[in-house]
Amino acid sequence: MKLSLRALRHRNFSLFLSGQACALIGYWIQNIAQSWLLYRMTGSATLLGVLGFASSVPILLLSPLAGLWSDRCNLHRVMFATQILEMLQAATLAALALAGIIAPWHIVTLAMVLGVLVAIELPIRHAYLLELVSNREDLPNAIALTSLMANCGRLAGPALAGLMIGWFSEAVCFVVNTLTYAAVIATFLMMRVTPSARPASHPRLLQGLSEGVRYAWHSIPIRLLLMLLMMVGLLATPYITLMPALVREVFAGGADQMGFLVGAAGLGAVSGTLYLASRGSVRGLLRLLTFASFATGLALMLLAWSKTIWLALPLLAVIGFGILITSVSVNMILQTIVDDDKRGRVMSLYTAAFLGMAPFGSLAAGALADIIGVANTLFIGGAACAACALFIAGRRRQIREHILPIYARLGILPK
Repeated sequence: MKLSLRALRHRNFSLFLSGQACALIGYWIQNIAQSWLLYRMTGSATLLGVLGFASSVPILLLSPLAGLWSDRCNLHRVMFATQILEMLQAATLAALALAGIIAPWHIVTLAMVLGVLVAIELPIRHAYLLELVSNREDLPNAIALTSLMANCGRLAGPALAGLMIGWFSEAVCFVVNTLTYAAVIATFLMMRVTPSARPASHPRLLQGLSEGVRYAWHSIPIRLLLMLLMMVGLLATPYITLMPALVREVFAGGADQMGFLVGAAGLGAVSGTLYLASRGSVRGLLRLLTFASFATGLALMLLAWSKTIWLALPLLAVIGFGILITSVSVNMILQTIVDDDKRGRVMSLYTAAFLGMAPFGSLAAGALADIIGVANTLFIGGAACAACALFIAGRRRQIREHILPIYARLGILPK
């Protein structure tokens, strides 16, 4: 397996990737620290679900609007503005924690503020990548490398957070996250991006949104792939919300054990991105993602039965690998087959399907865990995820029949 780095030959993309690498390590440090702090203060799995809901529900509500906006706005300026606002959010959280006056409602409210900013940023980020590489052939590799960078942050961040919480406090984690944005701002100031051409006139808001939804619904590949992604986001990804409860209730561990367990999932995700970055094209991704989503569900079921951290570590690596392969493969396929003038809106639906479903999964998982236990909750989610993967596997031939002509037209397959 040879890692392809061809997207890094584009200066703007290289700068963007280096800045985001720092920011995403900081993001995961903050994410682990705030969930651990909330659970330490309250001991409530339900509140962990509320935290996950508050941080993610803005993505479901706002990302379609952000996707429509991304088809109209200057992407570089909006991306830069969101990074500055995210830095201010991190600084506020750090200041409250250092002052010793932070309360659970502060954590939940600031998580929702960050969720609003991420809801605006993510659809714009997907469309922004094409401006950074300025070459559609390098776009799948840019997506894979961006995912690799994100998951390296997910690998390093939780482990660092666990150590910093044990050695210092959660407040130090929030300060470190704030400082990482210095690298982000520096790289944005160094970029020289040529904005994509935008039409002089646009359809009205509701017309533009409905046009994007109709386009996605009437495309069988887009519709079914988004359905699978929605189920993975709803059923599989809430495991991360329950990690503090899982570590304390099942493994009787602390913040350091939690950091390494989340890091194991990050290691699996990094392995997945390395594999995807080594691929030459999007061919074969459909079969791969169906296997990956099934493996995710199966590993969640086995995690529910595990009683030792040493068994949980490889299972979490499989879960991280499977979720990553599923989400990024869907991203690659959609970015390849979608029409350019619908790209922002379709990718906003992608964001809403994956990250937008997570809050409802987190809220339900947190409430259910307080009733039937963390292990039973994980088992139910895993079984349902595996069943959805089998359904999509049965529709794979139908999806291929609609995708292959597009691949042939783009030169990915012989005509």
